[in-house]
Amino acid sequence: MTDYTITIYCFVDDFIKISCPKEDSRRKVSNAEIITTALLAARYFHGNFVTARKYMLEHHGMKKLDKSNFNRHLHRLEIMITQIFFTLGQTLKELNIESRYLIDSFPVAVCKNIRIPRCKLLQGKAYRGYNSSKREYFYGFKVQVITTYDGIPVEYFFTAGSFHDITAFQSMNIDLPSNSELVADSAYTDYELEDFYLECENIQMLVERKSNSKRPHCPAMNYLIKQWRKRVETTFSEIVAFFPNRIHAVTPKGFMLKMVLFIFAFTFNRII
Repeated sequence: MTDYTITIYCFVDDFIKISCPKEDSRRKVSNAEIITTALLAARYFHGNFVTARKYMLEHHGMKKLDKSNFNRHLHRLEIMITQIFFTLGQTLKELNIESRYLIDSFPVAVCKNIRIPRCKLLQGKAYRGYNSSKREYFYGFKVQVITTYDGIPVEYFFTAGSFHDITAFQSMNIDLPSNSELVADSAYTDYELEDFYLECENIQMLVERKSNSKRPHCPAMNYLIKQWRKRVETTFSEIVAFFPNRIHAVTPKGFMLKMVLFIFAFTFNRII
């Protein structure tokens, strides 16, 4: 854990020094320490910031900061955390010699279905979605994730739970290198979008076809797509393993921030 902590801190601190203005010298805890603590909470403590702060205080000499101040500082750094992740994602894309990527989504429920009428975090039918793999409804968000062929996340996108995968994909700003392949299941079928990415971005979409598809693949290609997609499903299982039984948050923004931290911590865990 010590090596992991030092590696994260050095990476984050270097990014902040290069891309961000100088911090206020009167602050007791730096931005790099706050982000490092949040990532440690996601990686080792199931998102518990209190335990992560205690660990940093006892083992790495971070100055004491109460819960409310820590949370306020962390929320101010939300945009910076996003920038750091996507900068890391761009680097991973450049190092991905194979140029094959996988896209899929996984649901994140904010509460059990029986508690939906009493849920204060989210309200509205838009958040009620269906998880086809488990054949059950859930109430919360869907997370669209693009990974490398090895299962390392490089992009993500949040939608309400009821949004279909193709609707979310149409809203995403895909930023993949030229001559890339993007593997997806049949839920991402959109022939016009496939033609657009191929002609304008030189990105070939390899979408699993249904039996009545107007553009069927040969049996060999369908088999390969199914085999390639297994890696992204494994990635989702490994990310969800970082989750606690219930993700504690007071606001939707705080809930999504914790999900970003879980994805970010998993990515670091894979590359370190």
